[in-house]
Amino acid sequence: MIDVAGLTKTFSDVRRGEVEALKNVSFSAKAGEIFGLLGPNGAGKTTCLRLLSTVLRPTAGRAEVAGFDVVKHPEQVRAHIGFMSGNTGVYDRMSAWEMVEYFGRLYGVEESVRVTRQEEIFATLQMDDFRDILGSKMSTGMKQKVSIARTLIHDPPVLIFDEPTSGLDVLVARSVIDAIEHLREQGKCVIFSTHIMREVERLCDEVAVIDQGEILAAGTLDELREQYRQPDVEELFYQLIADNRANTASAKSGEDSP
Repeated sequence: MIDVAGLTKTFSDVRRGEVEALKNVSFSAKAGEIFGLLGPNGAGKTTCLRLLSTVLRPTAGRAEVAGFDVVKHPEQVRAHIGFMSGNTGVYDRMSAWEMVEYFGRLYGVEESVRVTRQEEIFATLQMDDFRDILGSKMSTGMKQKVSIARTLIHDPPVLIFDEPTSGLDVLVARSVIDAIEHLREQGKCVIFSTHIMREVERLCDEVAVIDQGEILAAGTLDELREQYRQPDVEELFYQLIADNRANTASAKSGEDSP
């Protein structure tokens, strides 16, 4: 469903010059699988997801989503994915129902199909009690659920979630995680970006740990635990990031020495 090879993204910065936000990243994810992209803030997770969703164009490398190249066939890619970013972007003057309806129409979902699907999604995400609440009156959790609902309305085979439980209370976060788990049961391919280890342990079939734009390790959690001899996922994550940054600092120090 998702195949990424050598994906690289460089930005121009006035002070720092050319900055590599993503460096030669490669991974794949299959249908009926949740693939976790793990990393601290600023690691390159969101840049990678934006490339997959055609919001950004890669500087080098390639990526295919549902069999379509993100550069050559961006419209087909967008038709086959649901992308939920960290920014909910809920319109203040539209209700929850109106917002999801609007996105269903944008995707060209037939009216009768959309209404049925919308009812199912609202029931699954427990949104019926605020379906008529305007965006300006919604809590953070409500907005997050609306964002997820509009991501699902066209029933895409590939779902991309960028830290979907960020800022949510325990009860709302649990319902979001339950919904994502249900998507895997439906055979969807899910990319799940997070830095919350308990979510990783519950959801992810495979993971890739990213820092400073590079993939440090990838595989199932059991494979990574065995490879790095670290049974605790949080400690494993910390070890990989700390070692990578120490190596980077050491290399930079060597470059700066006369």
